[in-house]
Amino acid sequence: MYTNENKIPEDIGVMINDDDDDDDSMLSQKQPPTNGFNFMKLPQLPLNQIGYPQAQAWIQHRKATLRPWSLFVNTNNFRAPPSVSRFSKRVMKNIEYFQSNYFFVFIGLVVYCLITSPLLLLAVVASLGTCYKVSQRHARQELMVLNHKLTLAQVYMLVGICSLPLFYLVGAGAILFWVLGVSCCLITLHAALYNIDSVLCPGEDELNSLTEVVNNRASQSTSPSIYRSTQSNLNKGSQHTVYYSVRNTMHEDALSEGENNQNENKNSNRMTMDDDSCTARGTEETVIDGSCQNLEHEETSNLYFRDGIRSIDFVIVWDEHDEEALTARCTEFRKTFEENLELEGLQLEYESPELSGLRFIKIHAPLEVLRRYAEILKLRLPMKEVMTGPLLSARPSNTIIREVNGWINNLMKHYYVDRKIFPKIKHRFTAVFSRDKEYLFDYDAPNFFSPATHSRIVQFILDRTKFTRNKADDFAFGVDRLISEHAYVAAYPLHDGNLHTPDSMRYLLYTHWASMRKCFHYQPLDYVKEYFGVKIGLYFAWLGFYTHMLVPASIIGLICFIYGCLTLSTNETSEDICNGNKSIYMCPLCDKICGYWDLRETCLHGRLTYLFDNPSTVFFAIFMSLWATLFLELWKKYSAEITHRWDLTGLDAQEEHPRPQYLAKLAHIKKKSINSITHTPEPKVPFWSMRLPATILSFSVILLLIAVAMAAVIGVILYRMSVLTTLSFYGQSSITSNAILFTTVTAACLNLCCIFLFNWVYVWLAEYLTELELLRTQTEFDDSLTLKIYLLQFVNYYASIFYIAFFKGKFVGHPRTYKRFFRYRQEECGPGGCLTELCIQLSIIMIGKQFMNSLLEMLFPLYYKWMNTWKVQIKAGNHIKQKEKFIVRKQWPWLKDFKLVEWGPRSLFPEYLEMVLQYGFITIFVAAFPLAPFFALINNIFEMRLDAKKLLTMYRRPVGQRVRDIGIWFRILDSISKLSVITNAFIIAFTSNFIPKLVYQLSISDNRSLDDFLEYSLSKFNTSDFLEEHRPLINTYQENIEICRYPDFREPPTSPNKYDLTNTYWHILAARLAFVVAFENAVALVMIFVRWCIPDISPKLADKIRRETYVTNEIIIQHEAQRACSRSFAVDEPEVIRRRAYTYESTDRWNRVMRDSFTMADFDLEVHGAPSSPVRTGPAAL
Repeated sequence: MYTNENKIPEDIGVMINDDDDDDDSMLSQKQPPTNGFNFMKLPQLPLNQIGYPQAQAWIQHRKATLRPWSLFVNTNNFRAPPSVSRFSKRVMKNIEYFQSNYFFVFIGLVVYCLITSPLLLLAVVASLGTCYKVSQRHARQELMVLNHKLTLAQVYMLVGICSLPLFYLVGAGAILFWVLGVSCCLITLHAALYNIDSVLCPGEDELNSLTEVVNNRASQSTSPSIYRSTQSNLNKGSQHTVYYSVRNTMHEDALSEGENNQNENKNSNRMTMDDDSCTARGTEETVIDGSCQNLEHEETSNLYFRDGIRSIDFVIVWDEHDEEALTARCTEFRKTFEENLELEGLQLEYESPELSGLRFIKIHAPLEVLRRYAEILKLRLPMKEVMTGPLLSARPSNTIIREVNGWINNLMKHYYVDRKIFPKIKHRFTAVFSRDKEYLFDYDAPNFFSPATHSRIVQFILDRTKFTRNKADDFAFGVDRLISEHAYVAAYPLHDGNLHTPDSMRYLLYTHWASMRKCFHYQPLDYVKEYFGVKIGLYFAWLGFYTHMLVPASIIGLICFIYGCLTLSTNETSEDICNGNKSIYMCPLCDKICGYWDLRETCLHGRLTYLFDNPSTVFFAIFMSLWATLFLELWKKYSAEITHRWDLTGLDAQEEHPRPQYLAKLAHIKKKSINSITHTPEPKVPFWSMRLPATILSFSVILLLIAVAMAAVIGVILYRMSVLTTLSFYGQSSITSNAILFTTVTAACLNLCCIFLFNWVYVWLAEYLTELELLRTQTEFDDSLTLKIYLLQFVNYYASIFYIAFFKGKFVGHPRTYKRFFRYRQEECGPGGCLTELCIQLSIIMIGKQFMNSLLEMLFPLYYKWMNTWKVQIKAGNHIKQKEKFIVRKQWPWLKDFKLVEWGPRSLFPEYLEMVLQYGFITIFVAAFPLAPFFALINNIFEMRLDAKKLLTMYRRPVGQRVRDIGIWFRILDSISKLSVITNAFIIAFTSNFIPKLVYQLSISDNRSLDDFLEYSLSKFNTSDFLEEHRPLINTYQENIEICRYPDFREPPTSPNKYDLTNTYWHILAARLAFVVAFENAVALVMIFVRWCIPDISPKLADKIRRETYVTNEIIIQHEAQRACSRSFAVDEPEVIRRRAYTYESTDRWNRVMRDSFTMADFDLEVHGAPSSPVRTGPAAL
């Protein structure tokens, strides 16, 4: 925020807009701010009051806000935006700042069109003249229509409506679209390339005034070292040094008001480093030919402050070589932000500048801060241990079951998690932390506040701390906003050591989890959760479970494929195509230029079709529908166990704190609502003015993007038609026999390229639309974003597959009257149907997508990591060239982690999306590609370890997030599973030849075989019935062909109703529909039965949760009772003995309750009491 001491020149005259919906400092005029999107908007006046004075005032307003045209077209200020986010922010700033200039550009284009279009000019003059005449008449006498007096605005509207035909005749519509299109292109191009920040940077006068401030305040400083450093920096005339010296001096003055011991520590941390001398700042370095040579600390001490006691919970970085970071504005932001962090109780330690210009600020959260924010965040923390015996004891089991379990454990023990490396984490009773009940919690437990909790609390503070003293600026908060303003470069927690420190958790996970040698081993999920947080831990738990469930599906799919290979020689249809005794001539594939072709040319196509269209296909489709249901039900059961083990069972979405961006955008909303869980007032989003318009906009844009994706599919269809026609023109058997195969493969590859191209656009637009919806929590935001992107990706990936499966070849017609699309004949399926083409399309997109994603997932982080390292080395190299002595620095952990790639808040989204899209491929279209589960299994085995290696080696350590489940992804998976039943039924019934073959065997064939089925499935066409404009001009065969064949069930040329659909067609259609109904109902009934048999939470787990809840409440009651008695009065020794006896009795009872052998009936008697066994509970027992 610019203040009085730091203002920009009057001729620019801008200020910060406090109502920016894009979380950025938008620029607005000193006059009342306007909306940047509506820079041509008229003043808010009633239409019947618009007249010459108002128009003149509006024009004067535009002239007053007009920027100098020399500034507008200054080529020195044009620069390409460095990123997409900077592009959008720059466009918004420029539209706000140059709104009047852009308006006059629009007016200039309108004038140009009027000059170059005389008819349009006459039409405009006529309309304006009519309006003028009507207004004069209206002034004398109001017009009446149907006994209703018209206002002047209504009269103008009526004249405009009557003028529409005139404007249409002179081509006003095309001109209007041209003006709007050219205006948008020019304005967007200028706004994107014009660097508005170069106009608003502080001038030389401001620098001089800051220099005076430094001289005055540094001379009064009590620290000689700071004074000398400041004077040395000022003498060099470096602008960034001046601002940094001001910040340091301000810090020193503020610190002089605190306590002496704390000030001495902070002063030593803030001492600046003179360019020609080494000061004791705790940075170990070796100076060749210099005077400073310090020893290096051990690797483990690098994760702590210099005192070796306080841990480094977070690091924030800024770059003193970045010109934007050195402006007075960013410097003031950093100063205020860091002061506010200290006011929150965080402790900061400043590192000396690196050779690359990076300045690292280490952050530590003291115990008091952790206690305060653990209560705010309602974290569940371990309670004090009161148990004396084992927590659980196994229930005696059957000898046979015990022997079988022992045999399985001996077989699988080499693949289980090695408990010597990853010991089993002890189960602890937990409760929501409260500072009023600290006596319940075990502060002495190791990692009571784990490192993940430290970083989570610090990030919670960083995301909500303001960086300006202007209370009216509701968006001036959060480290993310400061990073976007270039005040900081990055903010991240540190990894636990490096990849070569044997005793660090990062090393253990890297060697025993991320290693490819462990790809067949179980994952140490508890330790993954402890290191990366619950959200990432749940992703790997789900991915591991999904991969595990793919094993039986892959085995069955392989068996079905092998069955097709083994029985290929016995397939009558493919044998008739390849080894038929007579030639079967097929009708041309295109009009005129294509000739007749022999069916034997499709021998390979026929054999491939049988591999995927055989009797086992129906069984596999039914199996996969049941597998999908079983997978989801077992995941719910396994997820319940995971969430209980990780203490997430009672987590409620309403307990999640609102997003800071949500609260900032609703800061001016007066209407509040009380949260039913936290009982705190929160702003209520207005439905009609904010929620509904955002929802309508999102829905409209999503529909538009879906239409764009469908247009791309139509383009690929046209490509297939044109290429197939071109290839068929050659007439060579080697080309025509593979024309369908070549067209299918190339079209699938082209479609894959379109998919990757659209992906980038979809993600950016979905994020923008979700921001407009004002969603309260991060979970709601992520779920809404997930649903949008998945819907777009669903259309993007599956549209072409749905076309081949359900539309291609279904509405072709017959050779005399083919149905056409854009004057092209529609694509036809081969004699064996479109299943082979569907299989090829599916395999190319699925396998190609998996391969490309795996490749890009590794290459992009490697590239970004290499770029970060290169930038640091280049900056350090430039600094070394300016020095007379060469400095060799140790690679500190914060510098090493800075070179890694940032893990964004939605970086896990592409990983889920990739797997869910894969799940769609192996369920929705699995009837066409039985090998899909096998390829998915192979991919996931490597994907799991590659993701783990990527997280540990290429990305900065993520901040842990608590979630209860995988969120909306489960609902998407459930919807896919239900959709797969329908799609597989229709693929078998309408895309494959299963139903026609079944009808032929049951009603036509005498011996229930498929002999002559090929003849049965092909219709005849008399070549003399071709229309002249469609008759083939080429005949590569010597004989005169009178009859050609085409795949359909139509009457022969000799029939009175020639080329009409036969009764057989309708019988087969009825059989197909009957199969769909029977298939769906049978599978649905089995799915309902499976869901009924498998509960969401196992009875054993529900029993365990109930017992733990009871014991937890009993522990709290006992602690409360003992605490109350200890405060009330002094007790005698017999009373003490009695209370201790009760404590031991309670402990024994709790151990008894938690045993597996303790049935639920025993539990109910123990808790609620029985006449024969009274039970004492609570303080009353004392």
